[in-house]
Amino acid sequence: MTSPPLPAAGLETPAATTPSCHTPAAPAAPAGSLIIALAGAPNVGKSTLFNALTGARMTMGNWPGTTVEVARGRWNPGTTSGGLDEEFGGTAYQLVDLPGAYSLDPVSPDEALTAAVLLDEDPAARPHVVVVGADATHLARSLYLVAQLRERRQRVVVALTMVDVAARRGISVDPRALERELGVPVVPVDPRRRSGLAALTQRVGEVAAEPTPEPRAHPQAADELDLAEERFAWVHHAVDRAQTRQAQARHTWTDRVDRVVLSRGWGPIVFLAVMWLVFQATTTVAAPLQDALDALFGGPVSDGARSLLAAAHVDHPLVTGLVVDGLIAGVGMLLTFVPLMAVMFVLLALLEDSGYLARAAVVADRTMRALGLPGRAFLPLIVGFGCNVPAISATRVLGGARQRVLTALLVPFTSCSARLTVYVLLATTFFRGYAGTVVFGMYLLSILLVVGVGFLLRRTLWRTMLAEPLLLDLPPYQRPTARVTWAVTWTRLQGFLRTAGGIIVATVCVVWLLQSVPVRGEHGFGSTPVSDSAYAALAGSIAPVFQPAGFGQWQTTGALVTGFVAKEAVISSWAQTYATIDEAGAADEVQLAEAVRRDFETSSGGHGNAAALAFMVFLLAYTPCVATLAAQRREIGLRWAGFGVALQLVVAWGLAVAVFQLGRVLS
Repeated sequence: MTSPPLPAAGLETPAATTPSCHTPAAPAAPAGSLIIALAGAPNVGKSTLFNALTGARMTMGNWPGTTVEVARGRWNPGTTSGGLDEEFGGTAYQLVDLPGAYSLDPVSPDEALTAAVLLDEDPAARPHVVVVGADATHLARSLYLVAQLRERRQRVVVALTMVDVAARRGISVDPRALERELGVPVVPVDPRRRSGLAALTQRVGEVAAEPTPEPRAHPQAADELDLAEERFAWVHHAVDRAQTRQAQARHTWTDRVDRVVLSRGWGPIVFLAVMWLVFQATTTVAAPLQDALDALFGGPVSDGARSLLAAAHVDHPLVTGLVVDGLIAGVGMLLTFVPLMAVMFVLLALLEDSGYLARAAVVADRTMRALGLPGRAFLPLIVGFGCNVPAISATRVLGGARQRVLTALLVPFTSCSARLTVYVLLATTFFRGYAGTVVFGMYLLSILLVVGVGFLLRRTLWRTMLAEPLLLDLPPYQRPTARVTWAVTWTRLQGFLRTAGGIIVATVCVVWLLQSVPVRGEHGFGSTPVSDSAYAALAGSIAPVFQPAGFGQWQTTGALVTGFVAKEAVISSWAQTYATIDEAGAADEVQLAEAVRRDFETSSGGHGNAAALAFMVFLLAYTPCVATLAAQRREIGLRWAGFGVALQLVVAWGLAVAVFQLGRVLS
């Protein structure tokens, strides 16, 4: 296999304008609304503040002329200020959450975006007000950006976060004293508990109505180094006047926990244990809810649909087949996994809100860097476990084009949440006693694949690329709040539901059409057994390829074709196949799990468990959904996207065959 030529370092990739598949659309602010930007260092609470002010209703897009996506949302002042919307004419703000940046001197594409937006030469294109998040526990580090903005006559409001955490560490910050020293409003906020939002809204409204401020007076510096020293002196003077510390710093609960969680020995063990508990809890809690929904769609919903069609005199077999055996069987089966996804998203939101996921990034980064992988690349890879599409877009934060290409090729090996539905179905069918452990094993295998393939590519095509360290401010541990957990969970669940209502419905209809077209026998359209349909013929043409992997039957391989569109469609296509297959060509009420087990046992010669495990491994590693491929083509070009598809298919098939053959020997 010949690989495409590597791009030169610094080569820019095409910009994107398409929102990610898991980002809900948000109502836009009215035309002409003031643009309010959220800026600040990473992990100061900017995104939490953004979600609190917008109600977690956001959309993703590119700032004009940039190559990095930003979050945008509508900020209605009345929702946080108790009537300020009337005072300011009922208008809403367009709130923009900029990537984290310590200063206006960029060292990466995401920081370059922040600088470009805040320093736009056209005053009309710049944000009207910049809200700078400042961490009270690391105040000086957060205020350098304020010093630079004050020199450029920018309207600024400081949102002081982590005040309670600072107090626990023996650090006290006087907002009024800090405001006097900085010359800009300072508002303590706790967005997790929605504290201080009304005051922040009021001060932003006041600043927005004021004339452009005069620049911060500062002596003329001979060079940039002298100017930076003057800014640091100004910042430290303000901090000294506004901040008091206890003589001896307190060792907080966060410090004590981090000694274990971030240690080289215990850190990886804790990480794996936490992930195992997540998947074990997910499969255990969601199982009864899944069974209830399955019974609902397989019984009352299907029966009700048939009755309604009969009452409307449209109960033709063709219509009934499309509605009941197609849409309801396919989409209904997919929707039974909503409880599963909800439980998973809740648990991950709790870990994120508590501050642990940032520690997980540090622990995993050590392993990746030991293999020579780029440190910052771990962040897009983490995103990939939710959805590969925004993860591909997130590779834009990497400084070099070679790093972006390598990371974009590794992202599809991260097991996105869409694959989880198939894992759970097969794990509970074939490995019921330890389904959670099997699902956890698939995610562990995903991590090993990322590391292994990355190691291979680094030792071949990327031999000369230097790794970068991971620079990440660790937030303190905090007690998760119900509001934040619900907002994050609902945002992610919306993405899953939109997929079910969009791509999945279209795929279900196409599958039904292919299952209705006869290619063998004397059957008419819509009355043919699935085994004699175009769908079976297409699936049967690729089935022999998978015989060495133990699932060389059209019933099991057909789902892989639809899985190319979206991994959620694997379940829906199986549901359609087994809902319509019968020796007489009529509907069959056999349970999906039993039907899947039967065909895996048949195709594998009695080694169904090994074949099911091989199928899961293939699903993990093979070509991602078309949305991911489109994102790859957009970010790294068609040739590299094609190279990635070939690489994924080779790895997936080889691993699936190895797993089945080994499982057959051991069983």
